[in-house]
Amino acid sequence: MRIPHSTYRLQITAAFDLAAAERVLDYVVGLGADWIYLSPLLTSADGSDHGYDVVDHAAIDPARGGPEGLRLLAAAVADAGRGILVDIVPNHMGVDDPHRNAWWWDLLRFGQDSRYSEAFDVDWAAGDGKILLPALGDAGEGSELDRLEIVGDELHYYDHRFPILPGTADDGADPRTVHSRQHYTLVNWRRADRDLNYRRFFAVNSLAGIRVEVPWVFDESHREIVRWVRDGLVQGIRVDHPDGLADPGGYLDRLRLATDGTYVLVEKILEGDETLPTSWSTRGTTGYDALADVDRILVDPAGRPALDALEKRLQDESPEPGENGRPQTWAELVSERKRGIADGILGSEVRRIARLIPGIPGPEAVDALAELLTAMPVYRSYLPLGFELVDEAARRASDRRPDLAGTIGRLLAVLADPRTPAAVRFQQTSGMVMAKGVEDTAYYRYSRLTSLNEVGADPSEFSIDADTFHARQQARAATFPDSMTTLSTHDTKRGEDVRARITVIAEIPAEWEATLDTLRTNVPLGDGPLENLLWQAVVGSWPASRERLGAYALKAARESGTSTTWNAPDAAFEEKLETLVAAAFDDPAVTAALTDFVERVRQAGWSNSLSAKLVQLTMPGAPDVYQGSELWETSLVDPDNRRPVDYTVRRGILARIDDGWLPPIDETGAAKLLVTSRALRQRRDAPERFFRHAAVPAYGAAAAHLLAFDRGDAVTVATRLPLGLAAQGGWRDTTIVLAGIPVIDVLTGERFAGGTLLVRDLLRRYPVALLVPDQGTGQGIESPIVTGEAGR
Repeated sequence: MRIPHSTYRLQITAAFDLAAAERVLDYVVGLGADWIYLSPLLTSADGSDHGYDVVDHAAIDPARGGPEGLRLLAAAVADAGRGILVDIVPNHMGVDDPHRNAWWWDLLRFGQDSRYSEAFDVDWAAGDGKILLPALGDAGEGSELDRLEIVGDELHYYDHRFPILPGTADDGADPRTVHSRQHYTLVNWRRADRDLNYRRFFAVNSLAGIRVEVPWVFDESHREIVRWVRDGLVQGIRVDHPDGLADPGGYLDRLRLATDGTYVLVEKILEGDETLPTSWSTRGTTGYDALADVDRILVDPAGRPALDALEKRLQDESPEPGENGRPQTWAELVSERKRGIADGILGSEVRRIARLIPGIPGPEAVDALAELLTAMPVYRSYLPLGFELVDEAARRASDRRPDLAGTIGRLLAVLADPRTPAAVRFQQTSGMVMAKGVEDTAYYRYSRLTSLNEVGADPSEFSIDADTFHARQQARAATFPDSMTTLSTHDTKRGEDVRARITVIAEIPAEWEATLDTLRTNVPLGDGPLENLLWQAVVGSWPASRERLGAYALKAARESGTSTTWNAPDAAFEEKLETLVAAAFDDPAVTAALTDFVERVRQAGWSNSLSAKLVQLTMPGAPDVYQGSELWETSLVDPDNRRPVDYTVRRGILARIDDGWLPPIDETGAAKLLVTSRALRQRRDAPERFFRHAAVPAYGAAAAHLLAFDRGDAVTVATRLPLGLAAQGGWRDTTIVLAGIPVIDVLTGERFAGGTLLVRDLLRRYPVALLVPDQGTGQGIESPIVTGEAGR
């Protein structure tokens, strides 16, 4: 098995296809990346810029470059001595345009007689033998069905096309009559939340779940992917959303056998102290757990009380206050939002589980199941692994709803048995409820410090100390040393450098509160938490265009759902959103307050960015660099984070650095490219230097502002809490102690004698350093040694 020392993520689209990836390969290799990491390649829905809506498993998307594009890219990658990791989507298919998906088209045409009825996860009984398709508008189902037309052997509804079962449409037949004879029923789109009878990806009606646990479905949906591996075109696989599968562990075993044990990562979110099942055939996760650690080591814990108080005040003013008007804690907010999701957009999923529970009346089962799903402390269990978590959820749900305790106990007896269909469905659904309730709702309602509101992270964990950070990295090195680490992905809510700047707020919470009050006074929305969240996003991404900020504000407000929603937009409130964004550019008082605060945190944010980047690239695990993030990554949530990357600019900066230029820390982000390239090259070209993780303690007045660790023959040194450091007068007498051999900082080329080193000398130019043995010494950096003198 080949294992990457690092990866560089490329979003493959029609505008940036496989040929474009080949054209930037020399730059990516020059940057220092070991493998390239490609977004999904199989044929997806027309116009898809992400590729997670696969419509044909048998072919590489022609719009993305087709099979020839992958063949040529793979050859170029092999010639460069590198590898390819590719993202795959086993859980679902795109069905928005049924005629584009041959499996779905056949299912709609022939119903349960279709070969593909076994491939899709449909509850036929719930639809009276038909698939309910939420496609009709709001004029009333009868009136909307009057808009049907027969065109050849298809039913058309506006631009939507559906198949007609042979023999059910006579010449001159009434389209409504023909519709009634099909194996599907078109219904109002709003009925999906309650009545849908096919499994989806989360609450996305256009993504229908498939049953890869069925052997032939796995074989046919993976034949092309397996061919890539066996033909040597790709060397690794990233599995999207394994939590949606009926049996993730079994799936990974089948994938391992089919690909002869190739390198596999899973997109898995771990909660709290949860660990990845060691029984899974995978080398680790895609790195959200590492992202959370890096973010939190840079947060000033002293800022928590003031930011807690600010959040309390804002929640008091929220349009939806907590129970009895009290402000909500994060845990209370998560519970409320998860229950809202279970009752709302995922109600059809909960009702489907209830139909599988014998002996409990439907409404009672639905209520109790919703409470159990709300109380699950992690995304899902993998029975029998994790039964204690389901049991914990049952206790928590019973405490919250004593009136349901008996019903919950009866449910538990069924849900604890992994052989029951209800238990399988419950496990598949609990992750959906968590993701929609937390990532897509609660994250937008909780504004205390929004750099912590990131995929895979728990905003209630405000910060961690160095001991906790080191312990977590040692655990990673001991359990999943080949797991990915990351700071930005196509799914992150804010780019890594947006978060790094927002994190500075924890150092100066009173200044932020005063600035926020000024901004809210000048352009009030009447939704305090949302205003806090939006203004933090503006500060973090500034300068950003009106268009980007406007799109983010609208998405954030609708995801929050407190003042406007996707399904019922509030036009008056959304006009206020437009006014808020415009004020950032046009209102002198707002612009002044905004730019003054940005200037206050800009340099500290850049310091955090460089520290986060070096730490992530050198900590245990295989680091990933998201496309373009070697310069400042100031993207907001998708689709903003899939904007085109200017590789011409990056090539030019890298060439200058390689010619000996040491860039300043400024708005160009060139200093970050320096850090990225030097760290990546060390990981790829000298991997033997990275074989352990040990804390390197600091001594002296500013010791708390340093994070340093020894990877074996490389030592990472990074700055924490830069505003506090400056306020204390800088590093002064702060030191670290290494073995007494010469070392060189690969970022600057500066040489040091080893032994006891003054941090102010190490970090004279940049807030970070990466120390390796000086060339020609023939020695390595030994474990950090603290002498009695240094210890004092």
